[in-house]
Amino acid sequence: MFQSRHSLRRNFPLFSRSRWIMEAIRPYIRQYFIESDIDGSPINRMFRSIVYQRAKNARETVPFGTRVDTYRTGYEWIGHSLSAIDVETLDPDLRVCIGGPDCKQPYLASIFNISAMSFGALSRNAIMALNSGAKKGGFYHNTGEGGLSEHHLKNDGDLVWQIGTGYFSCRDKHGHFSPELFAEKAKLNSVRMIEIKLSQGAKPGHGGILPADKNTPEIAKIRGVTAATDIISPPTHSAFDSPLGLMKFIAQLRDLAEGKPIGFKLCIGRESEFIAICKAMVETGIVADFITIDGGEGGTGAAPLEYTNSVGMPLREALAFVDDALIGFGLRQHIRIIASGKVLTAFHLVKNLALGADLCNSARGMMFALGCVQSLTCNSDHCPTGVATQNPELYRGLVVTDKAKRVAQFHEKTVHAAVDLITSAGLSHTSELNRTHIYRRVSQNQIQRYDQIFPYMKPKQLLSEDLPEAFALYVQEATSTSFMPTHCLTRLDDEFQAIEPCIHTNDQMELKNENA
Repeated sequence: MFQSRHSLRRNFPLFSRSRWIMEAIRPYIRQYFIESDIDGSPINRMFRSIVYQRAKNARETVPFGTRVDTYRTGYEWIGHSLSAIDVETLDPDLRVCIGGPDCKQPYLASIFNISAMSFGALSRNAIMALNSGAKKGGFYHNTGEGGLSEHHLKNDGDLVWQIGTGYFSCRDKHGHFSPELFAEKAKLNSVRMIEIKLSQGAKPGHGGILPADKNTPEIAKIRGVTAATDIISPPTHSAFDSPLGLMKFIAQLRDLAEGKPIGFKLCIGRESEFIAICKAMVETGIVADFITIDGGEGGTGAAPLEYTNSVGMPLREALAFVDDALIGFGLRQHIRIIASGKVLTAFHLVKNLALGADLCNSARGMMFALGCVQSLTCNSDHCPTGVATQNPELYRGLVVTDKAKRVAQFHEKTVHAAVDLITSAGLSHTSELNRTHIYRRVSQNQIQRYDQIFPYMKPKQLLSEDLPEAFALYVQEATSTSFMPTHCLTRLDDEFQAIEPCIHTNDQMELKNENA
């Protein structure tokens, strides 16, 4: 009655407490009693269930036909063939070789792998289970930007070491990149590839976030930061500031890592910035071995709402754009594309591969395999399943040996289901997939294939004067010396013209001083 923070409690000190109780249990009531199998968010129950079933090696068939409305706009499917192949005649372990002309230690990767999740965002037991599962199943485990820990290395599973803007595990005392520390760790046998993180789908243009509650002394030591403080990585790299600088950094890392594959990860924002990177690769002759495309629908443990909902290009459009850009600059044959963003089933995998990816990563799918129940408490350090917490009382419940087996089984069964799908289309490897294989209902009375929705680019067309209309503006805007375009262009009267700001920064400062 006497507190002043909450008016409801002040006016109704007893009964108003029910509001907070109902708010606390609302997500659980909704998930378990109200939402349907196909309406849940961010991942619906239908997809969560198939991951649980495959991870536990349980029955995964469904009765009585589809529960999906096949006449809704946006419904997609793969076209089967009357020349289908017997799935038992194919090798279920589909792989893709990653390594361009300058790579000395190419890596043979599975088509389905563990996406970037840091130690810090996930518990030590979760990291060990993921890595042990990767070892059992013969696929790779991306470390996330939180650095290399003993938990990543304990089970000797293949690792993709992600280098973010904080340079964790390879930073000097000033927070800058340390070539010596990087070389020491990059030569480890478990580290098979290096990924430079430019941005991520859940919060592109924003640095990684580790809440203070999760920043334990152990994690702080691994990252080289102060414990029990919020760790927000810078939004950009200090080791380079332009596409040409990125190419030099790739060459430096490749040399320090003794020729292991080097790539970068980004969520597409302004298209001209990726075109600028392509121009830099053409100009320098330095080519990334792989590019990971993260969709704007990507997940994370902690992000501002506006970034989660309203920043970054969705994966489908981003994949087609990147594939076309690399084809247009004559770079595609050297670079593997990795897709990341809500990859949970074999059809998600097949769709991305048909659109232009060579292989896929999954984060939330692998978390479900670990036992995640989508309690949506990743940013609170109170994850009830011990997956996304640093509380030993909670992560002790996650038994590494049991969950590692589930991760491996989820991977094996999902890849097998993907093989099953492509054999139904008359294909013997996912590399044979293309945009003609996937159909989409674009309206109530119209169906289009992916190659009609996303027309293919002619090889090396972006190196010629005959630029396709969809790319002409981006090519004009882009320069290899800057990520930002030199001018923001728009099409006026069938010509490209620069858009000048109404008030420049200097004018704004002068106006502010005058007002003061």
